[in-house]
Amino acid sequence: MLEHILSAVFAGASELCSQLDRTEVVALWAPESMSVDLRVREPAQHSAMLSELVPVAAHVHDHSGEYIGELLVWTEKGATLAALEFAWITDAMPSSLPPADQVLLTVR
Repeated sequence: MLEHILSAVFAGASELCSQLDRTEVVALWAPESMSVDLRVREPAQHSAMLSELVPVAAHVHDHSGEYIGELLVWTEKGATLAALEFAWITDAMPSSLPPADQVLLTVR
C-alpha cells in the first residue's frame, strides 16, 4: 500500500520510495488496527518535505464505490517514513488494508 500511495508525483516521493525496502512495522496503533508505526533502517535517503504528512489524499472506497475512509502516510520531520494510518468512517474498524484499486490518489 505504501508503494501505491508513494507512486503519486510530489516533492520527496522518490526519496520516500527509496526507503521502502528498509522500512519495517514496529507497532500497531491498537489491537487488530490497520494503522501502524514504521521505522526506516539506516542508511536511507532522506526526503526534504516541509510537512510531516505526505501530500497525497488516498481515499478508500468499498466495492460499490462508497467512500469509507482515507489512508495517511506520516513522516518523521518530513525525512523518513513514520506511520501508515487508516482513518475510517464506517461503524466497524477495517480488518485489512484495501486493495490498491479501491484507493484513489490525489496530490494535495
